[in-house]
Amino acid sequence: MTATALTHALRPELPPLPLRMKKLPIDARGYPVPWFVAYIDGKPDFRIMDIKKLARVLKGDKRCWVCGEKLGAQFAFTVGPMCAVNRISSEPPSHRECAWFSAISCPFLSRPHMRRREAGLPDDMGEAAGVMIGRNPGVALVWVTRSYTVVDTYQKDQNHWLFQMGDPVTVYCYAEGRPATKAEVRASVESGLPLLRAACDKEHVTQRAEAHRALEVVIAKAYTVLGIA
Repeated sequence: MTATALTHALRPELPPLPLRMKKLPIDARGYPVPWFVAYIDGKPDFRIMDIKKLARVLKGDKRCWVCGEKLGAQFAFTVGPMCAVNRISSEPPSHRECAWFSAISCPFLSRPHMRRREAGLPDDMGEAAGVMIGRNPGVALVWVTRSYTVVDTYQKDQNHWLFQMGDPVTVYCYAEGRPATKAEVRASVESGLPLLRAACDKEHVTQRAEAHRALEVVIAKAYTVLGIA
């Protein structure tokens, strides 16, 4: 089976596909298969990125991570609310409308109680770069910016890449496929803060207090950006 062989009908509860996404294949469940998805034994596995596609992006080919078409002057990242604190994404940017569709339609992002499947992943699949918060945040952000930089982190004899998001032009917040309330956004952020504060506690004793002070500064900035200060 190839990508072009996937011609199933779109799930009826999903919104119409943005124009750029209409050329994407549709899998047997009725979901469009994003450009970045890897195919395992001829079938798309949404949990795994195609390393060749990532390599193209890292070499400067600024293509939408969802539809695969060229990006323009703005870049939209689909991230969890905690990413508003550190402004880091583990995935490259997309078009605004493609990121919007992902935020409201991806089962993991739009359903707070959904858990990511771990069974059947390749044995040699590495850990994601950065500090992974392994929870469903319940709220998805579309962080639109005019700039980003690639950060190369070296872990366990391997290169891993993160994407430092620039100042936002605008930020959209979604929960369960609809605009999120301020209470939902605040609850999602606050549920993850203990993990970040625990990471500060792991710093050397001489640096621990400064780490906590720096964290509180970026938390306050995130609250302002998200409109929940």
